[in-house]
Amino acid sequence: MLFPTTVAGSLPKPEWLAEPNKLWAPWKLEGAELNNAKRDATLLAVKMQEDAGIDIVTEGEQARQHFVHGFLERIEGIDFAHKVEMGIRKDRYKAMVPQVVAPLQLKGRVHALEAQAARKHTGRKLKFTVPGPMTIIDTISDQYYGDKVKMAFAFADLLNQEVKALEADGVDMIQFDEPAFNVYMDEVRDWGVEALERAAKGLKCATAVHICYGYGIKANDDWKKTLGGEWRQYEETFPTIDKSSIQQVAIECRNSHVPIELLGILKSKVVQAGVIDVASDVVETPEDVFKTIEAVMKVVPKDKLTATTNCGMAPMRREIAEAKLQSLGAGAKLARERLG
Repeated sequence: MLFPTTVAGSLPKPEWLAEPNKLWAPWKLEGAELNNAKRDATLLAVKMQEDAGIDIVTEGEQARQHFVHGFLERIEGIDFAHKVEMGIRKDRYKAMVPQVVAPLQLKGRVHALEAQAARKHTGRKLKFTVPGPMTIIDTISDQYYGDKVKMAFAFADLLNQEVKALEADGVDMIQFDEPAFNVYMDEVRDWGVEALERAAKGLKCATAVHICYGYGIKANDDWKKTLGGEWRQYEETFPTIDKSSIQQVAIECRNSHVPIELLGILKSKVVQAGVIDVASDVVETPEDVFKTIEAVMKVVPKDKLTATTNCGMAPMRREIAEAKLQSLGAGAKLARERLG
């Protein structure tokens, strides 16, 4: 199939699970009730994507309070009881984060509940997203390792354990989310891609890395205004990423100031092109989606092009997210009819 569709990862949570339209929203339930609610929300997220014609679905990150900390909660050596305030993405915004206080190791499976529930209830390809090593260490305070690179590789090894288990659950694609790759360009070249490859080592399923300019929240919107008329961060990191073993790269294209020609650097990769703007409540039309796909095709071969969302939709109103997914599915169908 040309132009298969997917989403970056997260979708809004139902209001009975967590406070809507908010990142880091606390859960409204506890214990067994919370686990059952997470499972139910996962199935609803899958159904929403199927109804919209999404080809490669995710579990919508419904069982995670935050895309990074949802992974950290099942790791020994992390103190969640004594959070500290820390600047994230070079102090773009502040957040209360847990601390690494001892050697890191998994307590057991992290995402089995939602991965297995999604796999059982959809016949479509299933993508599962996890945070990448560099983004994790940029979202947690180190009080043990004293070396961010050493800590990143420790997290990469834990990620590798979990993603191999996810592959065994029947997941078809593992996507590592690395928004930090757009901030620490020197580190990406020096060790970031190597840590990412460590996290993906041994996987036989498809692999992807999602590198974006962030959720549609004020801190990210304000930062984007400082980047000028062209966002050229990818120009510094794409050559290294293109040489890596990671097979796909997800980037934002809709209402983006990223020069389309930069995507041509990714000669060996499948490009997941963001054709849905998650920083705006304006719902794209199928024609809008088609036009973005058509523009990306100028530098990306059509058999290497997947249509996706710019970033996650966790903070978005559910009715807006659902309408945008419908346009994504319809726009890709339009592209197949006109360009296939």
